[in-house]
Amino acid sequence: MRDEFYKNLGKNIKNRRKNLSLTQQDLADRLDMSLNFVGKIEVAFSKPSLDTLIEIAKALDTTVSDLTRF
Repeated sequence: MRDEFYKNLGKNIKNRRKNLSLTQQDLADRLDMSLNFVGKIEVAFSKPSLDTLIEIAKALDTTVSDLTRF
């Protein structure tokens, strides 16, 4: 169940990023994080903290609520 949450979260982050025509590198730069970490979040290999999720939502001009709606 928890793994499914992070898979869906990663898909939503990726979809939002692509809708904004951003690459993973663009998002990583906005977040001051590594490209590797952003990629791992999108495929649910890494699980972002709440603080990181808030920063991702801000960088994607959306809300945590929207990113966690599945």
